[in-house]
Amino acid sequence: MHRKIFFALAVLVALVFTMTLKAQAQQPAPTAPAATVTTAAAEDNPYGDVLTFQGFVKRTGVMAYPLIILSMIAFFMIVLFAFTVRQGTVVSDAFMNSADALIRKQDYLGLLAVCNRRNECIARITSKTLDFATRNPTASFEEVKEVTEAEGNRQSSLLLARIAYLGDVGAIAPMLGLLGTTLGMITTFHEISGKGVGGSNQLGLAQGVSEALLCTASGLVIGIPSLMFYAIFRGKVNRLISEMEAATTHLMALLAVQYKRAARAVAGQ
Repeated sequence: MHRKIFFALAVLVALVFTMTLKAQAQQPAPTAPAATVTTAAAEDNPYGDVLTFQGFVKRTGVMAYPLIILSMIAFFMIVLFAFTVRQGTVVSDAFMNSADALIRKQDYLGLLAVCNRRNECIARITSKTLDFATRNPTASFEEVKEVTEAEGNRQSSLLLARIAYLGDVGAIAPMLGLLGTTLGMITTFHEISGKGVGGSNQLGLAQGVSEALLCTASGLVIGIPSLMFYAIFRGKVNRLISEMEAATTHLMALLAVQYKRAARAVAGQ
């Protein structure tokens, strides 16, 4: 399920990125009314269209495209996790009430049917437990409990691994920005290496360094919010995992009572 979500996310990012490039390519080139006006504008604003998409790509170089893609991925991940990392996808009161009633009635097949209709972590844990218990009627409660703990650990790992992608984006984006800055600095120094140290060359060096630093700034702009939201989602996931563990303990306690009743019934016969 998670792989399908991230595959759809990657396709959506690629489509948005392609449409953005096409829209920028179809925009007509701006025409200057006069050479004097163009020269004056260039003197007043030496960075020209630095705030536009084309200006950003021009001044950051080849690293602009990975940074743009990472920014889109981070945005869609934040939106996706905001809607999916919630209590209803991990454990809900409706499922717990149904599971409590069915376990007390010893209607394990009915509970399995309920688990198959619910897309919650606690439902998958309960389904795994009941599937093992029904397929192995001679298994002890301790063996059933081990299966429950193993599935619970797996669900917890999946929840944490899912949001870890956002943390990866937050760590990779500044590194890409630093790489872009390094490449820009190398290009700038290479262009002035065979020239003198006049004022024009010093101005060109300053502008080249400033443009190269746009990559680092862009990487930080992507990385800092990504890490902030990752910390928020990690805290939320840890809280949900604690609630899932408490719900699992409650269900296993009810199941232990039913096992004891069944053992006493067998002993009474």
